[in-house]
Amino acid sequence: MSMGAYDEAEHERRERMTSQVEPGTDDTRKTYRGTVQFDSGDSADALLEQFKQMKSDS
Repeated sequence: MSMGAYDEAEHERRERMTSQVEPGTDDTRKTYRGTVQFDSGDSADALLEQFKQMKSDS
């Protein structure tokens, strides 16, 4: 089979491989306990001004 060739046998082989995958024990979701805070930061105008300054410096 040449590079990049993909025939029906290869498709079936890959299909068998993916159908046999079992989730591991580390795939379970963790419970997060705590708080999350978001900082909105500068206003859009301040960020655009900072971008313009960075662009003119280079």
